[in-house]
This record gives sequence, structure tokens and C-alpha cells, in this order.
Amino acid sequence: MEAEIRPHAGVGPFQLGMPAAEVRDMVQRQRLLRAVPGDERPGRIVLTHDDARMDVVLGFTKGALSGVELFRFQNEDADVRVLFDGLDVFRTPSGDLLEQLAERGHAVEENDLGFDALPELNMILAHRGSHEHPVDAGAGPLPYDYVLLADWI
Repeated sequence: MEAEIRPHAGVGPFQLGMPAAEVRDMVQRQRLLRAVPGDERPGRIVLTHDDARMDVVLGFTKGALSGVELFRFQNEDADVRVLFDGLDVFRTPSGDLLEQLAERGHAVEENDLGFDALPELNMILAHRGSHEHPVDAGAGPLPYDYVLLADWI
């Protein structure tokens, strides 16, 4: 599975502004991600990729897709790539990713709260729960494990 983050547009097949019914139909047709039963709340759809153990949360405002949250896969051997500007967001160490994004002209606002923002792109990158992901001792900085792309932040 490969998903391209396209600021102001969407992630993979999910286009910001899509009606909720269209999103549900697309998920049923593709069968790559499945809806998580029992996790239905107004204004959101929770999806999972079983093999990769990766979650996607779709948020809706007034019936239209307004945000996509991506939670890093837990199966390290999974054939999953989440790309932004050609960079693998969930496999590139966070410090390296920020450096490469800055080199490409993206304004990055770093903070000590565990998340970094690319405000002009309405995108947030975060270390949400890296303890859940296996790493080798001395492996260095971890990649981000959460991305939010929204129509505004």
C-alpha cells in the first residue's frame, strides 16, 4: 500500500471535501482498508489495514471530509509507504525528515510538545506513542508515528 499526502487536496484516494457517503462507498469497493466496527462516532470513520496494523481516521465537517489522520503501522515488515514530497514519512527518522522538508522550502514549526507543524500545508507530524513500535537499541531518532492533514489547522 502506498499513500501520497497531498496538502490542500487529500491523502491517497481520500480527497478533502468528499461527501461521507462517497467515502464509505469507495472504502467498500477498494477493500484495502476496513471500517472498524463499533468505533462509529458522528463526524468520523475509523479504518484499519489489518496486515500492516495501521489506522486511518477520517474526520468530517458538515458531511464533507475535512481531515485525515494516519497512525503509523505497527508491523515493521509491512509493505506500506506514506509519502510526502517524495519522502517516506513513517520510515525516515523525524529529525532527518524535518531537515529534508526545510531544504525543500517547507516552513516547519517545531515544538517540545511532541508535534511539529507545517502550517502553510495544514499538516501536523507527531510522536504520539513511539513506545508501541519496536526499534533496535541505539537505532537513533524515531520516525513520526502520526500525521494529520486537514482543510485547516
